[in-house]
Amino acid sequence: MNRLFSKLKIVITGQAFIALAIVTSVHAQHVGVGVKAPKGAEVYLDGSRKMLDEKWIYWEGPRFAAKPPIKWTVVNDPVDKGTVINCNDPASAGGLYGAADIVTKKQFKDFRAHVEFLITKPGGNSGVYLQNRYEIQVLDGDTTSHGMGAVINESKSPYYAYNGIGKWNSYDILFRAARFKDGKLVQQPIVTLYFNGKKVHINQKISQVWGGKNSGIDGGNDGGKGITDTPGGLKLQSEGHDVYYRNIWIKEMELDKADTNF
Repeated sequence: MNRLFSKLKIVITGQAFIALAIVTSVHAQHVGVGVKAPKGAEVYLDGSRKMLDEKWIYWEGPRFAAKPPIKWTVVNDPVDKGTVINCNDPASAGGLYGAADIVTKKQFKDFRAHVEFLITKPGGNSGVYLQNRYEIQVLDGDTTSHGMGAVINESKSPYYAYNGIGKWNSYDILFRAARFKDGKLVQQPIVTLYFNGKKVHINQKISQVWGGKNSGIDGGNDGGKGITDTPGGLKLQSEGHDVYYRNIWIKEMELDKADTNF
């Protein structure tokens, strides 16, 4: 350790300083608001109507009440240039989650994902669902285990990392799906999460699908504890609030080890 530190002290001059700065810059761009999709990842939401229609569908769960095409709207980015997607669907007015949620047409097992969101008003509510099962909460004003940035009902809210209303926020996620042997659950799903570039959850285990049958896949199985081996898409929740999304990308992974720390 000391020898490494000495070498670094020596090389931080001239061209070597430039090389070190480049390495630091690359590391800094790994997570956080505005990071671009890396090689091998696919962009799923770029703020355009075209991509919304091509890569997403309504989740037709028990409470589904919307009618295609998707009624989420394209609006101007209130902070930066371009357009973004507003999740406020008429069918979900009054907080009817599950009535007009959208999910990627593609389904996943293990994956790395990046999601950016902006809450426009106090109490703004939405949610990001891994495999259309496990919610990472998007909820202004809530610091509980049901609140902002929490792996819902599984972890505390890392509210300290939240940028606040009217500002863009980012979730960088590495998720490993549940593992089964002979049809029986042998390893719980786990997730590591960066919230606005801060690592807030490391290998967080997820015990069940919370929120009941209207929440997502397997929510109605044994009170949400009956997790199955079916892959699922990334789902975004509509609860009748003006919450904006942009810059969503996903990279499929194969995580042999039960470790999502990155």
